[in-house]
Amino acid sequence: MDLVQVEKFNEVYVKVKSEPGIMMELSEHFTFEVPDAKFMPSYRNKYWDGKIRLLNPMTGLIYAGLVRYIEDFCKSRSYKLEYQSDFSCEEFSFKEAKEFILNIKPTMQPRDYQMDAFVHAVRERRSLLLSPTASGKSFIIYLLVRYYARKTLIVVPTTSLVSQLSSDFADYGFNSSKLVHCISGGKDKQSDKPITISTWQSIFKLPKSYFEQFEVVIGDEAHLFQAKSLTSILDKLTDCKYRFGFTGTLDGSNTHKLVLEGLFGPVRKVITTSELIEKKHLADFQIKAIVLTYPDEVRQMIARLDYQAEMDFLVRLEARNKFIKNLALSLEGNTLLLFQFVDKHGKVLQDMVSKEAGNRKVFFVHGKVDGNDREEIRRIVEKETNAIIVASFGTFSTGVNIKNLHNVIFASPSKSRIRNLQSIGRGLRKSDTKTSSTLYDISDDMTWKSKKNYTLLHFIERIKIYNEEKFKYKLYKVHLDIK
Repeated sequence: MDLVQVEKFNEVYVKVKSEPGIMMELSEHFTFEVPDAKFMPSYRNKYWDGKIRLLNPMTGLIYAGLVRYIEDFCKSRSYKLEYQSDFSCEEFSFKEAKEFILNIKPTMQPRDYQMDAFVHAVRERRSLLLSPTASGKSFIIYLLVRYYARKTLIVVPTTSLVSQLSSDFADYGFNSSKLVHCISGGKDKQSDKPITISTWQSIFKLPKSYFEQFEVVIGDEAHLFQAKSLTSILDKLTDCKYRFGFTGTLDGSNTHKLVLEGLFGPVRKVITTSELIEKKHLADFQIKAIVLTYPDEVRQMIARLDYQAEMDFLVRLEARNKFIKNLALSLEGNTLLLFQFVDKHGKVLQDMVSKEAGNRKVFFVHGKVDGNDREEIRRIVEKETNAIIVASFGTFSTGVNIKNLHNVIFASPSKSRIRNLQSIGRGLRKSDTKTSSTLYDISDDMTWKSKKNYTLLHFIERIKIYNEEKFKYKLYKVHLDIK
């Protein structure tokens, strides 16, 4: 009988042993084409074939989180699988979990799905937890941090999330000022504090010796952990036994999902956004999809443009920007206006909104705004009832927790599943003064002789996402007069 043997190599990799033919089969099984690879310079210059190979047939090494996929492979081919290391789960009951939580006395109690996620993570020792925005994943992270009580590294994608997560821990009853070391920008990397929260940009170039101190690693917003700089962090943690990734969204590609599962462990869906809304944990949510239509001469002109030229035309179009400005000023409640390009679009919108905002507070947030300043803006808006935040997708689409947010406006079209769902999440949290929220998704129909423009195609992709997520939406057509 054909035999496949798997043994632990370290906390990052397992080693697969089998005869050469089966090893080549396994290598092909774990080889995937990267979406949009053909647009990447390394592919165009023929340095790379556009594929990711998760198993090296020469060394037999593959990420430890993919052991269950090896098991599925063997079952499908009737190969005998033999484990030469112990891959069993840890014993941890719900009764033990409840006693532990009772002992640490957090300022809030976990919901049933949070308790399920916590128990699952402890039992597995490594897991990728799919927990949507506003589901309280920071509290699950907090429970894991307190349970293990070991030197822990938490990696986040933005500076604002560094301070926000530390602040969240304090809200749960933790002495963050004494026990949490925050790294961003030029902050000192070394600390004796048991918890380190850092952006990946601040530490990915550090040597392997730096990471030897950590016994637990947690990746918040782990969907961003596919870049080489991020995987290098996880690869350096060769002795780190406990690994947990948290994300609200995956991009749908096999490559993305398997790399993340390889780094952290198998995916476990905690709960869905629609379930959270149904259970009244999130604000009631609706989408008003506004389709801007254009005169024939504009549609004919756009049909000749590539994607970037179309975007440049749209973000500079005064009539369109006036419509966005008027929409933002007409809405009651705190409003988040999201854009893509800081100089070409963000500054223009911020100037237009500010000039007519009257007594309403207007904040402008982009990549150059310090993380502490972003956190201060977030805290101010929590106390406001009618503020406007003009922010780039990169700074406020992911992870930023604003409970008191009533409206979100998509001013720049995008087809990214992750970006759109993360951005929607900004408006889903409930507060004492808010039980519902609305997304205004602005799109542009410049179809000419059945040829759909690029940004309309992106809008169609967003509608598919809304249908998959069971979000309520309604279409509105608005003709844009251009003089």
